[in-house]
Amino acid sequence: MSQAGEAIDLDTSLGYLLKQAASALRAAMEDALRPHDMTVTHYSCLELLAQRPGLSNSELARGAFITRQSMNVLLQALERDGSVVRPAEAAVGKALPAQLTELGRERLAAASIAVRGVEKRMLVGMTDPEQVAAFGALQSMVRALRS
Repeated sequence: MSQAGEAIDLDTSLGYLLKQAASALRAAMEDALRPHDMTVTHYSCLELLAQRPGLSNSELARGAFITRQSMNVLLQALERDGSVVRPAEAAVGKALPAQLTELGRERLAAASIAVRGVEKRMLVGMTDPEQVAAFGALQSMVRALRS
């Protein structure tokens, strides 16, 4: 049993509030992406490949916060639907670097509009300085927890 001074008050816990915000963001993004036949993970994979072409399965998995096995299943599905291509054999090692196809870029462009809409909605009511401060505070928290 924890001491009274160690108990977490959910009404004032920043960690709990961050988890609520992350959960609400994910739900809103899933809703926005559903008409595009995508999930947040699917979208994240396409966005990562657009910004960093040639990432391996492992690199994509880390960037999308999923397992390598789950990413491999997703990449296979993206290959089947024509959004992504990977070489049949690795040039070096085992990595099969993935690339977006033209169809993948088109699907990403449409989905990105929906995602930007969610992000704009999330920031409604915050001034530019408040947005900058929130961004800085979140970056600081990530750095502190990773060190």
